[in-house]
Amino acid sequence: MTTIALETPAPPRSISLTKGVQHGLSLAWRGIIKIRKNPEQLADVVLGPIIFLVLFVYIFGGALGGTQEYMQRLVPGIMVMNIFQASLTVGVSLNTDVSKGLFDRFRSMPIARSAPLIGAVLADVVRYVVCLVVLLIVATVMGYRTSTDAGSLVIASALLIVFGLCFCWISVFVGMLMKTPGSVQGLMFIVIMPLNFGSDVFVPADTMPGWLHAWADISPVTFMAKALRGLLNGGEVAGPLTGAFIWMAALVAVFFPLAMWAYRRRV
Repeated sequence: MTTIALETPAPPRSISLTKGVQHGLSLAWRGIIKIRKNPEQLADVVLGPIIFLVLFVYIFGGALGGTQEYMQRLVPGIMVMNIFQASLTVGVSLNTDVSKGLFDRFRSMPIARSAPLIGAVLADVVRYVVCLVVLLIVATVMGYRTSTDAGSLVIASALLIVFGLCFCWISVFVGMLMKTPGSVQGLMFIVIMPLNFGSDVFVPADTMPGWLHAWADISPVTFMAKALRGLLNGGEVAGPLTGAFIWMAALVAVFFPLAMWAYRRRV
């Protein structure tokens, strides 16, 4: 009796750019469905903006010219800070998926190698949007008002989302490098805190010691915070935005290849 073997078609050796984008978007939709089924994943981006805004406004506002005046400075900076905080989760989530063996399944599928990482990063857009909406609602209730038009607010929000997506690649790299989700969260916290507080988000940079002042002037958080203040409160936009774009390009150029290297090494 002759046995006929059924051959499984081998996955294509190369994936076109168009197909790769489609694969990334499909896996991004998977991430969005996960959020919809487990809305508690949004707890940090719902509660975090409220806690940070209330605490900093009412703790520092009275000592720095009054709460309303301080809020005009603080809110654009807090927007940047909370987007940074929200980007931490993607590395933890990817590390969890790798630990559970999910990426072994992805490897057996005829999809672009970068698709699982790109999909996870794109799915984070939902978290960023929720974070910004909650923050702006709470800030409005507390008395914050923009001095420009609605178009500037939309542009500022879009820039922040792109900024967060670029910064995400640090979290993805760390998530692929570390062995446990807890270690990813701990290391990313160490990275994020100096970036947030070593900037002019909370106080003007010229009130800092010389060495810290020098860093705060070129910090990506400072550049983006100044650009948002210009868009929302009126003021210079081009200069700070140029600095922010340089940082965004550098982050993607450095950490996207590193994330892909760590991904291949891990799985």
